[in-house]
Amino acid sequence: MKKIILPTDFSESAFNAVSYALNLYKEEECAFYLLNIFTPSTYHDELEEFNAGQTDREDENQESSLAKMVVLQKRISKKFQNPEHIFVPHCAFNNLIDEIKKIIETENIDLVIMGTQGATGAADILFGTNTIQVIKKAACPILAVPSDFTYRTPKRILFPTDYGMVYQNEKLRGLLEIAKQHRSQIDLLYVSGGNELTAGQLAHKGNLEKILKGIPCQFHIDPDTDIPDAIIDFTFDNNIDLLVMLRLKRSLLGRIFSKSLLKELGFNLMFPLLVLPYDTKN
Repeated sequence: MKKIILPTDFSESAFNAVSYALNLYKEEECAFYLLNIFTPSTYHDELEEFNAGQTDREDENQESSLAKMVVLQKRISKKFQNPEHIFVPHCAFNNLIDEIKKIIETENIDLVIMGTQGATGAADILFGTNTIQVIKKAACPILAVPSDFTYRTPKRILFPTDYGMVYQNEKLRGLLEIAKQHRSQIDLLYVSGGNELTAGQLAHKGNLEKILKGIPCQFHIDPDTDIPDAIIDFTFDNNIDLLVMLRLKRSLLGRIFSKSLLKELGFNLMFPLLVLPYDTKN
C-alpha cells in the first residue's frame, strides 16, 4: 500500500492538491495521511526551537483543527468514493517540516503531495514558504500542485537532466510508477549551453535509457544557457502535464533549488512539480 502525506491548512489550494492526489492514484491502494499543523502557516526559523507546551492556546487550536479535519473528511467522502483509499487524520501542534519528517520516518511514507499556496499566501506568490522548505528538506518525493491547476492525466512528463550522475532505479521510482500507471511519455531535456555531451555524460545517459526501458521517451537538447527559461519554454511549447526534477546539490540542475531560481520557476509554473530527492541527508 502506498503511503502519502497530504498537508492541509483547510484552504482551497490544499483541497485542490488533495483532489489531484486522489485522481492521480485512483487505481492504487493508498493510505492518505491528512496532516494539519495548527501553528502559524508561515515557516519561521525561530520555530526550530518551538515548544508546544508553552502556549495557552494549544487546546483551543487543537479543537479547531480536529473540527475542521472532520469537515474535510466529509467533503472528501462526498466527492470521492474509492474503496482503494483510506484516510488517516493527523493534527499536531508543531513545526510543519519537523512533523512531516517525523511521519515520513515512523510511517515509511512514499510521497508528500501539497498545494503551492496556503490560505494566507499572497496572490502573486506561487510557491509558499512552507512548500519550499518541504521541497528542500524532506527525505521522500514531494509533489507540489499549483492552487488553480485542474487535474489532467499526466500524459507528457518533462524530466530536465544534465546527465551528471549515475542514475539509480530506486530513486527514480516515483517517476517510473507514474509513467507506467498512466502510460506517459517522458521528455528528457538537456540544457546544454552549446556544449556537447562528454563521455561521462553519454555513459550516464545510456544508464538512464536502461532504467527507462519500456517507457516511451524522447531526448531533447536545448542550446540555451538559462535553465529555468529553457524548462518553462519547453513546457509551454510541448503541452507538458508534469515537471519532474531531482533535488541534488552537486550538479548544474542543483542550482535550480537556490532561492532565486526556485522563485523564478515558481512564478511561471502552471502545472505540478514532482521533486525526487537525491541528497537525503539534511
